[in-house]
Amino acid sequence: MEEISNPPTSEVPKLSDVATLAGVSTATVSRCLNMPDRVSKKTLKSVMDAIDELGYSPNYSARALAAGRTNTIGAIIPTMENAIFARGIQAFQEELQNNGCTLLVASSSYRPDLEEDQIRTLTARGADALLLIGYDRDPQIYEFLEKRRIPTVLTWAADRTGKHLSIGFDNRNAIKVLANEVIAKGHRTIGYISAEMATNDRARERVEGVWDAMRDADIDPASLRLTETTYSIENGEAAFEKLMAADNPPTAVMCGNDVLAVGALRAATAQNLRVPEDVAITGFDDIELASVAPIPLTTVHVPHRRMGQLAAQALINTLNGLKPESVELPTSICRRNTL
Repeated sequence: MEEISNPPTSEVPKLSDVATLAGVSTATVSRCLNMPDRVSKKTLKSVMDAIDELGYSPNYSARALAAGRTNTIGAIIPTMENAIFARGIQAFQEELQNNGCTLLVASSSYRPDLEEDQIRTLTARGADALLLIGYDRDPQIYEFLEKRRIPTVLTWAADRTGKHLSIGFDNRNAIKVLANEVIAKGHRTIGYISAEMATNDRARERVEGVWDAMRDADIDPASLRLTETTYSIENGEAAFEKLMAADNPPTAVMCGNDVLAVGALRAATAQNLRVPEDVAITGFDDIELASVAPIPLTTVHVPHRRMGQLAAQALINTLNGLKPESVELPTSICRRNTL
């Protein structure tokens, strides 16, 4: 009968097992994991070799219980279906990672009820802080976060109330500057393709910015050919077709983001309309899509990466007991070939 000398074990390797194999104390192993710059390179190599050999993974749940923090940050964005939020969230994650934090991302599909459920779920799962898009939500949600002492940063918008920490930009003024240029080019009949405004403060402010520019130019804001849809290239196409099918169609079509604008551009091309000679088209965001469109889009440049980086720093500082201030970042016009 064959003797089995070392039967396999299903036990999960512990910190003490790493210490035994590396020939150091458990305190030294902890220092290697949490403060590697405070141990010698030789000791660090011994400990990391032991970790690799055993397949050891730190017990983050126990560590979080002891520290009172999970070092996990939640972010709830409206959509993952296009690149509107990609650069900002990437920079947000990079900055969190540089500070030893992990990111959990959820998508609300522009539904306030789903966002509310996700806020409650992420906090229940131990998120130390949250990044949220915009400021337009039920006051009870803010009360919930305050009672739970969950730091929150609002992004992609500037909170005009001053009640909440925000790292964003002025949507209303950003598009007003672009609308001024549209009007300066001689356009008086203007179309606008917007996201659904009822639950989207960024979309509402952008439409209001166009109205502001029209008033300043003595153009009746009520004459704006406004249509609302959800964000997609196909919906941008359909909305453009609807605008251009009307009597006295607009000579310029402004869009609430670059995704809709590319859809409008595609529809214009299908109708053999020259852009910008027959109709001007503008976007908002300056995502990569805007620069690689068949006719590169004139659009509003949003500093997505800087916003994400500063938002992460603001939450980390808050968790460390500091009181960061809100930041309103500048936007600019990216002039290309569609206006």
